[in-house]
Amino acid sequence: MKQDINAAQPARKPYDPRYDPMVDFGPGRNRDYAPTYWIGTAGPAPTDDGPIFGDFDVDVAIIGSGYTGLSCAIHLAREHGIKATVLEANTIAWGCSTRNGGQAQISSGRLTRGQWIERWGIDVARKMHKEVAEAFDLFRALIHSGEFDCEPQDGGHLYIAHRAKMMPKLEAQSKLLNEAFGYPTRILSRGALHRDYLRDQEAAGAMHEPDGIGIHAGKLAFGYLNLARKLGAKVHPASAVIGWQTKGSIHYLTTPGGTVRARAVALATAAYTPPVLHQQTKHRLMPILSNSIVTRPLTDTEREACGFQTKMVLTDTRTLRHYYRLLPDGRVQIGSRSAVTGADAENPKHYNLLLEGLYRKFPALRGIQVDYSWWGWVDVSHDMMPRIFQPDPTQKIYYAMGYGGNGVMYSAQAGRRLAQLVAGNGQGLDLPVFTSPLPGHGVLTPFRRLGQRAMYRWYYLRDEKL
Repeated sequence: MKQDINAAQPARKPYDPRYDPMVDFGPGRNRDYAPTYWIGTAGPAPTDDGPIFGDFDVDVAIIGSGYTGLSCAIHLAREHGIKATVLEANTIAWGCSTRNGGQAQISSGRLTRGQWIERWGIDVARKMHKEVAEAFDLFRALIHSGEFDCEPQDGGHLYIAHRAKMMPKLEAQSKLLNEAFGYPTRILSRGALHRDYLRDQEAAGAMHEPDGIGIHAGKLAFGYLNLARKLGAKVHPASAVIGWQTKGSIHYLTTPGGTVRARAVALATAAYTPPVLHQQTKHRLMPILSNSIVTRPLTDTEREACGFQTKMVLTDTRTLRHYYRLLPDGRVQIGSRSAVTGADAENPKHYNLLLEGLYRKFPALRGIQVDYSWWGWVDVSHDMMPRIFQPDPTQKIYYAMGYGGNGVMYSAQAGRRLAQLVAGNGQGLDLPVFTSPLPGHGVLTPFRRLGQRAMYRWYYLRDEKL
């Protein structure tokens, strides 16, 4: 069936700030974007292919139009000659991909290199590092290809010790990266950090990683959308999958406007995965809220007081870490963890805690006007590592998710790896993130929030007091 993209477009429904993937049956249908800086400054959204109208057949359906889903569509076309159909419940890149901090680092999941060694041994850890390094090269090539502009700020990443007691840990991590992985990090003293980069008043020092890029998250998503469609993919917003049946080798994906019959399905819904979407993804993630704010542009005096000489991406060493940086237009962006539930997301205490975090780092900004404030859900897996996996070898169903807040960069590679699996070309993908499913906790997942509240209190004590 030929899709008529000029058909009447349904009116968007308002953004729902209280949406909670743990308790809601789905992320909504045709909801508007969260009020992020990225959407506010990206310009008009590119043309898409409109909502699904009617029933039709496709080779590959991708559920989710964020970075991973669009990367999968791009690489299916470029490397395997497959033109996919992307289904999105709301607006394009509605979830994580337009609510993140725009920071690309050489990481995937929440575990450190030392924890990789503890879990898998040094040989597998080195292969995993090689995979992440390859992923960073892919991401860098994509954003510097000239096919779109997402305002890349290359130059590395500063991992900033928020207390003096964190410096020995950073020094040990730097040594491990240098000696065991051949990755050239270096330690900066507080004085060197303040002199050459920025005057974060909490900082006791930092570790510099050579790979780190800041990007405009909205322009990256829209760039991926344009590129995917240029390569022949079809991308349909307002097309939530509200029913899924598999008969023989065909997956019947019911949307409000019609049924898509797909020979293969790739899931790229991350923290916004509905509990009822499919049994293979039910209770496989622990969605965590993250808050973000963006100030008005700094004056020259304020910028000097903060000592900003870099637009490098920045992360501190808190367990509930802050991620922050100076944006190209002179604003400061900062984010951190937020409420436990969607029902509590609008509570001003979370906004105020984030503001106080900004003020501790940069006292000169106390009272500064905040132009943008938003929150979004992060797809944390139960073992803190992502998966790109086919859970049942008898069914052509695949997923890629579980990045734990480090998906801006790795989602490009995850989409490429997902495309390989979909195309039947997964030979050599022998790392644990490709060979095992996302661990699940069954019906216990919703009750883990009780433990989450307790852990947040413990993390605060450990990060700030002990």
